Amino acid sequence: MSEFGRRIRPSVEREILAAYQAEGQGRPDSAFSHLERAHILGQTSTVEHVRVHWHMFLWGIRHRNLGECLGQLIRIVGAAIGTSLGLVPQGNTGGTNVNPFQSMPIPPDLAALIEKARTSGK
Repeated sequence: MSEFGRRIRPSVEREILAAYQAEGQGRPDSAFSHLERAHILGQTSTVEHVRVHWHMFLWGIRHRNLGECLGQLIRIVGAAIGTSLGLVPQGNTGGTNVNPFQSMPIPPDLAALIEKARTSGK
């Protein structure tokens, strides 16, 4: 895993845990929003990017959302290949409700976490 990946992982993990907590409270839409935030944070680390898409796939299974499941399978392959090549649209939230090649604005709180992970130790 890259140095950035090691540094961003705790932030990605917090969002994934928040997703599972929200889901446990019967808030599936909020859960998916946390997975989208995790995606934004981890999308430039191959390991984290693939991991978040896996959790999105599992969300799709639990909610019997075939479209999300199929889309996430494609995105898992794309993340595994494309991230290492730098083919990542900045800020993309990662769900099947958005074009996988569309760049999107990064929320300021996430941008700060990404910047900190990029510059820590320099």
